[in-house]
Amino acid sequence: MSRRRGDVLELAVLGLLQESGLHGYELRKRLNALLGPFRALSYGTLYPCLKSLLASGWIREAGTPAPGPDAVPPASPLGGRRAKIVYELTAEGKEHFQSLVSHPGPAAWEDERFDVHFAFFARTDAVTRLQILEGRRSRLEERREGYRQSMQRSRERAEQYTLELQRHGLESVDREVRWLSELIDTERASNMTHPPDDDR
Repeated sequence: MSRRRGDVLELAVLGLLQESGLHGYELRKRLNALLGPFRALSYGTLYPCLKSLLASGWIREAGTPAPGPDAVPPASPLGGRRAKIVYELTAEGKEHFQSLVSHPGPAAWEDERFDVHFAFFARTDAVTRLQILEGRRSRLEERREGYRQSMQRSRERAEQYTLELQRHGLESVDREVRWLSELIDTERASNMTHPPDDDR
């Protein structure tokens, strides 16, 4: 697991454990829903992350979850059933998660991290949300310009399929830039209507 992927997974795990403790099976299911089908998560990736978070003191192992339709974990590859360990955030883990979602630096704008940051925007202050959204839009506007330049070069060489792929990429970036602009406008309008407490 790369360091960047590990950072994204760490953020996602801590965020999902904010509401309540989860056992590994349920946590993996929710992570796959959050990260999307193209970043499907295996137990071989999840459990080393949990081990690292335990060692850092950001999560702890609790008791057995209440029974429910999704509470039965899959069979262990070693035979039998996995222990029904519930993972919970510690106070230090909550602080660490808050520091991660409150950091609007360039890493939060990149493809690997933006979606996960966005999923936890409800736990992020308005100023940070705007910085991340604007940073993401700026990054995509740079990408869009790169697509346009590449398309111009491809037209000159008449590479039909390369051109179609670049057009598809440009259209995708255009859609996301429009979406981000709408979100930014909404955030700014909301901040004007409901200014931070410090400004009241």
